[in-house]
Amino acid sequence: MSTHAHRERLLLADLLESAGPEAPTLCEGWRTRDLAAHLVVRENRLDAAGGTVIKPLAQRLDRVQAEFAAKPYEELVQAVRTGPGKWSPFRLKQVDEGANTVEFFVHGEDVRRAGSDWEPRELDARFQDALWRRLESAAKLVARRCPVGLVLRRTNGQTVVARKGVPVVTVTGEPSELVLFAWGRQRVARVTAEGEESAVTAVSSAPLGLG
Repeated sequence: MSTHAHRERLLLADLLESAGPEAPTLCEGWRTRDLAAHLVVRENRLDAAGGTVIKPLAQRLDRVQAEFAAKPYEELVQAVRTGPGKWSPFRLKQVDEGANTVEFFVHGEDVRRAGSDWEPRELDARFQDALWRRLESAAKLVARRCPVGLVLRRTNGQTVVARKGVPVVTVTGEPSELVLFAWGRQRVARVTAEGEESAVTAVSSAPLGLG
């Protein structure tokens, strides 16, 4: 049976292919070509990919990613679609599912929602539950730089405290939209936020996410 990550991988590859290499994305400064290069480097060049979190490697990452972005776009999209080489840990099903389900979903929406004519995907309950589990486990990490308290609440009432503090903002939505919000896509996430006006404003522009 296809995993969530595998399905999202194929959907993302299709989106990149149909958008073309110069389409906008929600990733600041990146066109679709840059996003595709990021995805390929992340899975295949672990010697450079660590630059996303290890500052001494950042220049190496920028250089390697620029080299990949210069490759033919069709080659990059095909590499996204087929997945990493045989020596990459991302080839392991458990690693792929754990590391890529949210990664591919979010980046797919980075392509879809960069335009003006989009609506949220209709996602099945099983996938929404999977996204919620990953949000629960990563909530404190992605909200570590939030300047106020932050509670994320599903429409069914389940909650997770992402950041302790006062004042508190409670953000409500479907897991998929909460994931986008918590991964720094506040501008396009279909959620509602409750709390003091100044706190809601602070959360809406806070540097949320893994970066």
